[in-house]
Amino acid sequence: MIRVSKSIVGKKESKAVENVIRNVGYLGMGEEVRCFENELETYIGNPDYKALCVNTGTSALHLALESVTNPGDEVLVPSFTFVATYQAITAAGCIPISCEINEDTLLIDLNDAERRLTNKTKVILPVLYASNPCNLSKLYAFSKKFNLRVIEDAAHAFGCNYNDKKIGAQGDIVCFSFDGIKNITSGEGGAIFTSDVKVIDYIKDARLLGVEKDTEKRYKGERSWDFDVSIQGYRYHMSNIFAAIGRVQLKRFEKEFAVSRKNIAKKYTNLLKNNKNIKLIEMDYDNIVPHIFPIRVNNDLRDQLFDILLDNSIQCGMHYKPNHLLTKFKTSYSLPLSEKAYSQVLTLPLHPELTNSEIENICKIINKL
Repeated sequence: MIRVSKSIVGKKESKAVENVIRNVGYLGMGEEVRCFENELETYIGNPDYKALCVNTGTSALHLALESVTNPGDEVLVPSFTFVATYQAITAAGCIPISCEINEDTLLIDLNDAERRLTNKTKVILPVLYASNPCNLSKLYAFSKKFNLRVIEDAAHAFGCNYNDKKIGAQGDIVCFSFDGIKNITSGEGGAIFTSDVKVIDYIKDARLLGVEKDTEKRYKGERSWDFDVSIQGYRYHMSNIFAAIGRVQLKRFEKEFAVSRKNIAKKYTNLLKNNKNIKLIEMDYDNIVPHIFPIRVNNDLRDQLFDILLDNSIQCGMHYKPNHLLTKFKTSYSLPLSEKAYSQVLTLPLHPELTNSEIENICKIINKL
């Protein structure tokens, strides 16, 4: 079976974990986490932006939202995203306001978002779907016009560039995921990037059960015993084991993972671009490191193609079912472009171990149908 996505870990990651177990001895949040955060900051490349590592990308979104909102605040968000985005919003006590997507980019439609503004709207939460940041300039102009905070769900977009800077090196608050199949993994994990000192201070405490100033103690392998707690906190910190994996992955990223992912996407694009039954999302793969490779299949052939590929031991995905169709987040209004996209989108295999012959075979099957 050719996997649609896959964790790429090996001996170096195993050795890093073994080092934590044998030599560091402390498996929770400590020196490895501090080193990983420092290395992430160096990679992102803006000294004003700090990295705060947590245990999942969903935790990153949750804490980011809690740092700038109050319960009952409304958050503009595209319906076409993984349910984790919505669960983070409601976990923070906020109300997700489902917005339509642009038919070409599958990113939030700002015209539709403007129609859904109320006096309770405090945040716009764009999702960088398929690693695509193409409308961020317009989005930040929108946020400035309506006095909104911006929290970027950049789970797909680690390592991507926008306006000659890394995602995470600009903007308001940016959240990454490092789960097993993302551009880099720490096993499970996530990170928040921001230059907002109040947000940084809040998240440092909130990820450690609200224990004030505990982060600096943890970095040294110590614990706070005489402390105060004044906010709701969570056990959201990253462990030394996860950080050790992440540090190795970060070293491998530019010369190994990023190159492979870009080349795979370019090869798919070249082999499928003339197929009139398929619509590709236009991407700049010189600046984008793709996490997934979605295509849109016309003429009601998507499900048939999914089954044919599976019969040929090729796993695919359907990223994602719009959240406004789910029971918990159901809306009184329809979002026809999001619903249409869900009926057409097929996500092809994309991971660094995918071979040229496998890509060619996948495209041959698609073009034959």
